[in-house]
Amino acid sequence: MAVEFRVLGDIGAEADGRPLDLGHARQRLVLVALLVDANRTVPVEQLITRVWGQDPPLRAVNTLQTYLARLRRALTGTGVRIERRSGGYRIPLHDVRTVDLHRFGDLLAKARAAEHRDEAAALFERALELWRGEALSGLESSWAAIVREGLDRQRGAAELDYIDVQLERGLHAEVVAELAVRAGEHPLDERIAGRLMLALHRSGRQDEAFAHYQRIRVRLGEELGADPGAELRALHQQILTANATTPRPAAAPVELSHPVPRQLPPPSARFSGRGEELDVLTETLARGSGADGATPIVVLHGSGGMGKTALALRWAHRHTGEFPDGQLYADLRGFDPAESPTPADVAVRGFLHALGVTRTAMPADADAQAAMYRTLVAGKRMLVVLDNARDSVQVAPLLPGSGGCAVLVTSRDRLAGMVAARGARPLRVGILTSAEAREVLIAWLGEERLEAESEAADEILARCAGLPLALSILAGRATAHPELPLADLVAELRDVTTLMGALDDGEPGASLGAVMSWSYQALAPDHTRVFGLLGLAPGPDIGVRAAANLLNLPPASTAVVLRTLERVSLLEQPVPGRYRMHDLVRSYAVDRARGDLPDDVRTDALRRLGDFYVRTALSGNRILHPHAVLVDSGAPDADAHPHPSRPADETTALAWFDAEHACLLATQQLMAARDWHHPVWQLAWALTAFHYRRGFLHEDLAVWPAAVNAADRLGDPAVRITTHRRFGLACARGGRHDDALSHLGLALNLAEETADRPSQAITRHDLAQTWELRGDDRQALDHATAALRLFQTLDNPVWKAQALNGVGWYLTRLGEHDEARVHCEAALALYREHGHPAVADVLDSLGHIAHHTGRNDDALDCYYQALVLYREVGNTYLEADTLEHLGHAHLALGALAQAREVWCQALELYRAQHRIADADDIGKSLCRLKGRPSAGGSGNSLLAAGASTMPSPRGTHPDDGGRAGP
Repeated sequence: MAVEFRVLGDIGAEADGRPLDLGHARQRLVLVALLVDANRTVPVEQLITRVWGQDPPLRAVNTLQTYLARLRRALTGTGVRIERRSGGYRIPLHDVRTVDLHRFGDLLAKARAAEHRDEAAALFERALELWRGEALSGLESSWAAIVREGLDRQRGAAELDYIDVQLERGLHAEVVAELAVRAGEHPLDERIAGRLMLALHRSGRQDEAFAHYQRIRVRLGEELGADPGAELRALHQQILTANATTPRPAAAPVELSHPVPRQLPPPSARFSGRGEELDVLTETLARGSGADGATPIVVLHGSGGMGKTALALRWAHRHTGEFPDGQLYADLRGFDPAESPTPADVAVRGFLHALGVTRTAMPADADAQAAMYRTLVAGKRMLVVLDNARDSVQVAPLLPGSGGCAVLVTSRDRLAGMVAARGARPLRVGILTSAEAREVLIAWLGEERLEAESEAADEILARCAGLPLALSILAGRATAHPELPLADLVAELRDVTTLMGALDDGEPGASLGAVMSWSYQALAPDHTRVFGLLGLAPGPDIGVRAAANLLNLPPASTAVVLRTLERVSLLEQPVPGRYRMHDLVRSYAVDRARGDLPDDVRTDALRRLGDFYVRTALSGNRILHPHAVLVDSGAPDADAHPHPSRPADETTALAWFDAEHACLLATQQLMAARDWHHPVWQLAWALTAFHYRRGFLHEDLAVWPAAVNAADRLGDPAVRITTHRRFGLACARGGRHDDALSHLGLALNLAEETADRPSQAITRHDLAQTWELRGDDRQALDHATAALRLFQTLDNPVWKAQALNGVGWYLTRLGEHDEARVHCEAALALYREHGHPAVADVLDSLGHIAHHTGRNDDALDCYYQALVLYREVGNTYLEADTLEHLGHAHLALGALAQAREVWCQALELYRAQHRIADADDIGKSLCRLKGRPSAGGSGNSLLAAGASTMPSPRGTHPDDGGRAGP
C-alpha cells in the first residue's frame, strides 16, 4: 500500500489516495516528531520536549503513549508502524521520500548536483511544488517553531537557487516579478538585489536596474551606514558597461564603517581548572563551521554555582584572535529572580546597535530585525556568547544564519531543542575534581595558608564537594578577613543551621542560597514541591520507583519530573534511572521544603518512602531466603502499596538491594530519629539475607542496635527475641563475643519465658556459632546438640537438616569424623529430599571430613561442588571459607600452585569482608608456601571460571539467606 506523509503545509497522510485520520494537532505533532527522524529512534524524553517544550504535563509519558496508540490505529493496514525501541520510538520507512520533507531534501540535492540547467530547473520545480503553505502548519511547540524556521530558510535558499538556474537559462523576464516581490520583503539583501538588477538588465529594463541599485545603496547608507558590497558594485559596473554576465555569487558581506564590537565582560581573575572543558570548546568552536557549513554551537549547561559563565568567558578571551570581526555578548537573564528573562528581540536590537545600526534605521518588525542581524554577520568570523539562557526559543533568533561565526551558550537548562534542531553540542559543567578544587583555594589563599591550616582546608574542600561558587565564597571571606581561622568557617559548614549563611557573602551573585533560588523560582509550582521533597529523601541518591512513592505520583510521571529537574541541573543522573543532588543543593532543597511545605506533607512523604523501602526489602528477603520467615514482620505485602516493587527472582532482588543499600541504611537512621519503631526493626530484619550474601558484617552490626532499641520500646516479646538474637549473632561475627553472649542469652531467656520453642532452637544454633567463633568447639557442640533436640520436636525437616549439619560440623572440628559423617549425610539426604539449596553447606562439611580422614580427592570433589553452588547465588562469605578449605586439600595432595591460587582468592574475599583474623591466618599459610616447589598445575578449571570479589557473610543459619540455610 502506497503511503505518503505531508508536513510542508497542513499535516496529513494518505494511503492509496485515502486520507488518514491523524487526530488533533498535538497528536499530529507526535507523528511529525518521529517523521522528521524517520528510521532513527527518538528517545522518549526528546519526544516529550518536542511535543510539550520545557514544561511538560506531569503525566506526559502516559499521554504520549495514548497518542502513539491512536496513531498506530490510524496506520493499521498501511504497512507503516511505530516501533518501541530501547529508550524511545521510531517509524521505520523503506523509503523516507514518502515524507514530503525528505523528498524535498532529496530533490534539492539532485538539483544542485545536476550537470544540465534544464534538468536542474525541473528538479527545483518538483521540490518547490511540494510546499503547500507554511511548514508544520497548525503545530505549536518551541521545537516545531525551530524546525519550521529552518525549513523556511531551506525553502528560501532553494527558490533563489532556482532563480539562478532560470537566469542561466536566459529566462530573465520570467523571474523579474518574483524577484521584485522578494526585494520588497528583504530590502537589504544584496544577493536578491543583484539578481533583480541582472534580470531587469537582461530584460531590456536597464533604467529600472540602475534605479533599484540606487534604492538599495541609499537604504544601506541610511539604515546601516554602509555602502553596497564589492560584488553588487561590480555587477552595477558591468551593467553600466553593458557587459553583464550571469554570475552565481554568494551573499556578499556588508562592510561596516564603525569599530569592531568587543562586548565580552572581563574574565574571572582567579579561574582554575576546567582543562578538559576548554579543550572541547576549542575543538568545537575554533574551527569556524561544522562539516555541513553550519554555525558551531556549544551549550554549557549545569546547576547554579558551577562556573559556566566564568568558563565561557575564559575561553572566549583566550580565542578573541580567532574572531577578528568581533565578539557579541548578551546576558539573557534566564534564571534571574529580580528581572524577567531578556526578550530575544531586545537582545537582537542590542546586537544591531553594536553592529552600527542606528535607531532610525532599525526595522520595526522583530523578524526583520533578526533578518538584518543575520545579514550583518553573514560571512564574518564573530563569536556570539549568550549567557544564562532560559530556553531554546529565547536563543534561536540570536543565532547567525550561516557558518563562519561561532556561538557559546550558558544555561541551567540542557536546551534540548537547540541540540535537536540546531545540532548544538551540549557540554555539562559539573563539579570540580579534587585537584581543581584545591587549585581554586590556592588561587585565593595561597599554598602557604593552606599548608598552615591543612586540616581545615581539607574539610572545606570536602564539604564544598567541588562546587566552584561555594569555594569562591568561602575563599573570598577568608581573603577579606585574613585573621579569621579557616577552622571557624568549617564550624559554620558543619552546623546545618549556619550552613547556608556561611555560603552567603552579602551579594546575590556571592550567595549560594540566592543562586540556588534562581533555579528554584523558575520551576513550575508542582516541581518546587518535588524538589523540596527530594531534598528530604535519605541516602545518596534515589530511584524512580522510590521517588514515585515519596512524591505520590505514578512512576511514569515521576520519571518525567525527575528528567525535568535534571534538565535544569537541579538533579544529576549518574547512572540510568537513579538521581542525586549535590550535597549543597540538597541543603538548599531541605531549607525550601521546611519553609514551603507543611509538616504533615513532609511526614507523609517520608512515611510513604519508608514503607516502600521496608515492603520491597521484605519481599526481596523472602526471595533470597524463602524458608526464613520465623517472625511476623507486621508489614503488609509490597503489592498492597500504591507503587510496589516486588523483585521477581534472586538476581533481581540482589540487584535491587545493591542499588538501594545505602538508601536503606540511611532510611533506617531517619526512622529511628523519628521514633518510627516498627519500620526500624523491620528494615533490619529485611536486610538479613542480603547482608549475609554480600558479607556486610559491619553494616549488619550497624542496623541491629537501632532495631533492638525499637523492639525494646515496642515491648513485643517475639520482636525482642528476634532483634536481640540477630544483634547477638552480628556481634559474634564481628568479634564482639561478650556482647554476643549477652544478647543471645537475653533472647534465649525471653524465648523460654514465652515457651517459644522455634526461637529457643534458633538461639541455641546461634550460640553454637558464637562459641565456635570464640574458639570453643566443645561448647559449640553442646549448643548445637541442644538445638538439634529442639528442632526434632518441630515439624520442619529443613531446620532439622540444618541442625544435623551443624552437629556434624562441630563433631568433625573436634576430630569425631565418623559420627560427623553420619550426621552430615543425614542432613544431605533431607536437603535433597526437599529440594533445599543448602546442599552446599553439607558438601563443605563432608569435604572437611574427607580431608581430615585422608580422602583428599573426595574432599576436592565436595569442595568444588560447594564452590559452584555458592558462586551461583553470590554467597562470597561461604565461598571464601570453602576456598580456604580447598587450599588445604590441594596442599595435602602436593598441588602447591592450586593451593596458592585458591588461598589468594580467599584472602581477597576475607579482606573485602573485613575478616581480619581469617585474613591473617590465610596470609600466614601463603607465607609458608613460599619457596616450596609446586607439584601441581595452574589450577582447577572450575576455579578458573572466576571467584567473586564481592563481600558476603558465613554460617549455616535458619534466617540468613543463600545456600547456607532456608
